[in-house]
Amino acid sequence: MVDGLTLLAFVPAALALNLTPGADMMFCLGQGLRSGPRAALAASGGISAGAIVHVALAGLGLGALVATLPWALDVIRWIGVAYLLWLAVQTLRQAGKPRDATPGMGVWRAFNTGFVVNLTNPKVILFVLAFLPQFVVPEAGPVLGQFLTFGAVLALGGFVINGAVGVFAAGIGRRLAGGGRVLGWISSGIFVALAARLAMMERT
Repeated sequence: MVDGLTLLAFVPAALALNLTPGADMMFCLGQGLRSGPRAALAASGGISAGAIVHVALAGLGLGALVATLPWALDVIRWIGVAYLLWLAVQTLRQAGKPRDATPGMGVWRAFNTGFVVNLTNPKVILFVLAFLPQFVVPEAGPVLGQFLTFGAVLALGGFVINGAVGVFAAGIGRRLAGGGRVLGWISSGIFVALAARLAMMERT
């Protein structure tokens, strides 16, 4: 069971981290611009679901696996790079089509894409392994339960903040509704930038 004071100390730290711009926020922004508020919220939900998986794996001993097989992070990283570049190409292919022929990413696809993008980001793994254990107290009960509690707080905060960014971007996207090619290039550029950022990530 997580101690109330520990949870109270964790909440503002988690919110501060959620408010820091990063790959998840940029992804939701891109979804809002291109596909609208529902897709942005779905993408944020997928990202939060991915975060819960990361937290569960960390609680089950992912740290020991990474220490034993350090190359595993590189494999995950390059899968993420390839996936983001594939998304960029697909978005560019749709950019030249009429707006009514390219309705954007559906809700379930946005959720699944957000989930995969988060799951293939090794920086999230490293963050979870470095951040959450600071608040885990073995004497307070099952470690996995504590990890999941903190992870739920982190995922909820991320869902609200990233979703809000995506919804705000959707308002801008509606104003640019006539410029389907422009939105396509912007969204594709975001995917390429995220892929480049992931590719250049240094192992810590």
